[in-house]
This record gives sequence, C-alpha cells and structure tokens, in this order.
Amino acid sequence: MVTVYLGLGSNMGNRQRNLDMALDLVSHRLRVGEVSSMYDTEPVGNINQPRFLNLVCQASTTLEPLALLTLAKGIESKLGRLPGGSNAPRPIDIDILFYGDRVVNTPKLVIPHPGLAERAFVLVPLAEIAPELVHPVSGKTVKRLLESVTEKQGVFKWEAE
Repeated sequence: MVTVYLGLGSNMGNRQRNLDMALDLVSHRLRVGEVSSMYDTEPVGNINQPRFLNLVCQASTTLEPLALLTLAKGIESKLGRLPGGSNAPRPIDIDILFYGDRVVNTPKLVIPHPGLAERAFVLVPLAEIAPELVHPVSGKTVKRLLESVTEKQGVFKWEAE
C-alpha cells in the first residue's frame, strides 16, 4: 500500500455535494484516511470564473500512479467534467499531489503536482492534515512550503450551510 494525497476542487453546481460525491467514489477504490476541511478559494489562472471549494484527502492504494490518474479522470467524467480546458469552470477536479515519496515525470503525469508549492488553495488544506509531509524534490515540509506562499488571503475555511 502506498500513501497518496489528492487535491479535490469544484466550482460548478453544488460545490460541496460535488466534493462529497467525489470523495465517496474515491473511497470505493482507495482506503481514504485523513480529509481536510473544505476551503472556499479564489480561482487561479482564469480568474473570470466562480470561486472553488477545495479539500485534500490522504488515502492508501495499491494502484500504480497512471492507474490512479485513470481512476481520478474516470471520477471526474462520471461527475460531469468535460475533457480539455484546464482553466475552465468544472464540477470536479482531482489532482494527485503526492504518491508516497515517488517522483513521476511523464508527458501524462507529473508527481509531485507541479503547481503545488505555489498554491495556497492546496497547501492550506494539506498543511491541516499533513504539515510535516516532506516534498520529495524540494525536501521542504508542507508547513514550510505554506509559510513561503505570499498569497493566502483568497483561501477561507468553508462553513457548511
């Protein structure tokens, strides 16, 4: 079993329900452990779209990285995400943040997730559940990575209605 960390986000429809459904589908194939709080966050890149709800979950799996990516893309598709358009609004987005301490660099998949170290919307929930997790490339803990991110003001803990 390998410990993985997944980042989930939604900015279309009922964002909280989308995240809940995605977590449920993930739990059918992976052993889900820690799950962060949900955070209401500003979009990055294409800022002319609705705000996101984001969370991070820790899970254990026997799937290899590319099989895990296939699973994530299948869940996205099942929940209504259309292919293409990485900066477009979407009902669900599932990113593989870490896969144990492995580094993967292929045309289809890069692990650790390449934007992770600059993204407060990933680091804030990740630091909530795994502050001492070490980035296998930089050697820095998640807590240290979060301390070095300057733009955190667009990330707010979500209080369910």
